[in-house]
Amino acid sequence: MHIENRTFDELKIGESAELRRLVTADDLLAYANVSGNHNPLHIYDADGDGDGRPEAMAPGSFVTALVGAVLGNVLPGAGTLYHAQSWRFHARSFADDELVIRVTVTDKNEKETTVTLATEVRRVADDVLVLSGVAEVLAPRRKVEYDSHDLPGLIVQRHRHFEKLLKKAEPLPALRTAVVCPEDPNALGGALKARAHTLIEPILIGDAGRIAEVARAMDASLDGIEIVDEPLHRNAARKAVELVHAGSAQAIMKGHLHTDMLLRPILDKQTGLRMGRRFTHIFVMDVPGQPHPILVTDAAINIAPDLKTKVDITQNAIDLAISLGIEEPKVGVLSATETVNPDIPSSIDAALLSKMADRGQITGGLVDGPLAMDNAVDLAAARTKGITSAVAGRAEILVVPNLDAGNMLAKQLTYISHAEAAGLVLGARVPVILNSRADDDMSRLASCAVAALHHARMTGGHIPS
Repeated sequence: MHIENRTFDELKIGESAELRRLVTADDLLAYANVSGNHNPLHIYDADGDGDGRPEAMAPGSFVTALVGAVLGNVLPGAGTLYHAQSWRFHARSFADDELVIRVTVTDKNEKETTVTLATEVRRVADDVLVLSGVAEVLAPRRKVEYDSHDLPGLIVQRHRHFEKLLKKAEPLPALRTAVVCPEDPNALGGALKARAHTLIEPILIGDAGRIAEVARAMDASLDGIEIVDEPLHRNAARKAVELVHAGSAQAIMKGHLHTDMLLRPILDKQTGLRMGRRFTHIFVMDVPGQPHPILVTDAAINIAPDLKTKVDITQNAIDLAISLGIEEPKVGVLSATETVNPDIPSSIDAALLSKMADRGQITGGLVDGPLAMDNAVDLAAARTKGITSAVAGRAEILVVPNLDAGNMLAKQLTYISHAEAAGLVLGARVPVILNSRADDDMSRLASCAVAALHHARMTGGHIPS
C-alpha cells in the first residue's frame, strides 16, 4: 500500500482521517505481554471483577494506542511526534468490538510547528463514544512517500480450537472411561482434570495403593471414583476391555504404561474390541495461527500402511473430523510431490485414494492427492504451483505416507510451531484416548473432549452446536 504523509504546510483546519479496527482476544493477549499489564479484566478467559464472567475489556492504553496509529500512519502521517495528549473515557470496548478511530485538525501553531487535533474512538455497532480527547503533535516538515511493508508477524500461543472443543463437549454426559494404570501425576492428574470438566467419569484400573499414593502426593481427592485394583499392567489393560464388553465403560484412556501393552488386549481377535476397520491413530492438532484444527494421521500405530490400510486411515479421520463439527472435511494425502511419480509409491497411493473418494469408496469428505505439504495447507503455494482443487491450500486432514512421516510432522508442529495435540485411536468399539507421557493438561483435556464428541455422534447423541 502506498502511503504519503501530510506536512505541516499542507495540513488544513477541518481536515480529518479515520481507521477502523476489530479488537480481538488475541490483540489483548499480545498487548498484555508487550505492556506487562496482566490485569485479568483484559484477559479473554479471566474474571477480573468477581462477577463470575470473563470481561475481555480492552485496556484504555490499548485504545489510545489506536489513536496513535492514525496520527502516525495517516494524518499527519510519517514523521509525526507526540507533543501532548489529553483523554476522557466515556465507555469501554471489548474483544470482538469494531472501533472507528477519527482525528480532526483543529489548530496550527506556526511558531512551534505543532498541530492540534480532536480525537475520538467510537464503537461501530452502536455508535457509542468510547473516548474523546485532544492531541498536540509535531507535524512533519518534509514530504515522505513510501510503500508500507508487513511487519514480522506475531502468533499468540492461545489454543482457541481446543477451547471451543472443550466448551462444546462439556455439556455432554460424562464419558465412562476406563483409565489404565494412572500411576503417575500426569496420568492421574489428566483424568481428574477431565472429570472436573465433566468430560469423563473415570474408572481407575491399576495398583490401588500406588494410585492412592500419587493422589496424596498431588493433594487430590479420589472420593466417589471407582478404583479397580490390578497391579499388573497387562491385567489392567485386559480389565479395561472387559469393562467395555460389560457395558461399564464407553472409552479407554492410556495411563502410565506402554502403548503396545495397552493395545494388545484391545486388538485381540477373539476377545478384543475390533469392529472390522483397521485401528488407526489420529492427532487432532491446535496449531497457533491456523484457522482450523489440523488432523494428522497415522502417526502412532500403522508403520508402513498399504493402500487398503490407508483407506481406513482416511475414512476414520473423516469420521472424526465430522464429529468435531467440520461438515465436509478436506483431506490432503501427502507425498513429496504434487504430481504422480511412479518412482514415489506414496504419490501413487495418494492418487488412488483421491480416485476412490470420487467413486464413493471413501465417503463424507473431499480427498485430493498427491499434495506436498506446502500446497496442502497454504493457498498461495497451491496457486503458485497451478493446483486448482477444493482441498489444496485448505486441507483440515493430512494423511501421511507412513508412521515416520506422521510422527515427525506431529512433533514438528508441537515443538516448533507450539501446537497442542490430542490423540485418539479409532477402529475399536469405543474411542481409545492415547496420550504421550510428555503431554500437558490441555492435550489430555482435549483428547477427552474429542473422544466425548465422537462417541456422542457415533451413538446418536445430541452434540451442542
